[in-house]
Amino acid sequence: MSKTRILVVEDESIVSKDIQHTLKKLGYDIVGSANSGEKAIEIARIEHPNIVLMDIQLAGNMNGVSAAEILRLELAIPVIFLTAYADELTFSKAKITEPYGYIIKPFKEIDLYTSIEMAIYKHQKEQEVIKERNIFYSILENKESSNEFIFVKSNSRLVKLNTRDIYYIEALKDYVVLNTRDARYTIHSTMKEIQTKLGSKNFIRVHRSFIVRLDKIDSIEYPNLFLEQDKKMIPIGGSYRDELNNRIKMM
Repeated sequence: MSKTRILVVEDESIVSKDIQHTLKKLGYDIVGSANSGEKAIEIARIEHPNIVLMDIQLAGNMNGVSAAEILRLELAIPVIFLTAYADELTFSKAKITEPYGYIIKPFKEIDLYTSIEMAIYKHQKEQEVIKERNIFYSILENKESSNEFIFVKSNSRLVKLNTRDIYYIEALKDYVVLNTRDARYTIHSTMKEIQTKLGSKNFIRVHRSFIVRLDKIDSIEYPNLFLEQDKKMIPIGGSYRDELNNRIKMM
């Protein structure tokens, strides 16, 4: 696993070196240090650290709060504030930038470690949510694509699945299982939601617990149908039989 890369922003040289020493001892990688907000942004644009430790009171024209706002909006880099000031005014200004932590100096090593680890974890989860949301929106914006591909969660990641590869879907209580020839994907959903996402052009519900892809049907012997390749037998519910007959081409 790669080390967490940290940028330290502190205008007091001795304090900065002490923080860097502590971070290295904890196993983190220091990508750089800055003594001003302007320098912090310059380094961040080049190095793209995983997280920034930012002193609120900095020398120069840009304080830590202003710098943190730019890092959040432009680079989406999480910031933890380090400050010797615990007053309400300072805190109110800082929280506007939505920091991932707020540590009061002097701090203990364990405080620094836990704040960094919690911030990294929170940021990763937020980025996963944003990624999933963007994929979802892109699918909604392109209906043709949404009928051809879907994204399913497998082992904590999103997998792009071509709907042509789906043989059948089976309902299991609060979950549904998407079955391809070589894999199974279990997702938390309902059959109604799956029907909506897959569309009715290529898929048909043949039983309250089963949806099949029409072009995967190999033969029908009521009250069952059989799928090609693996010859999976699927029951046909009485209330779904007429619709199935209407959808298939019979000679």
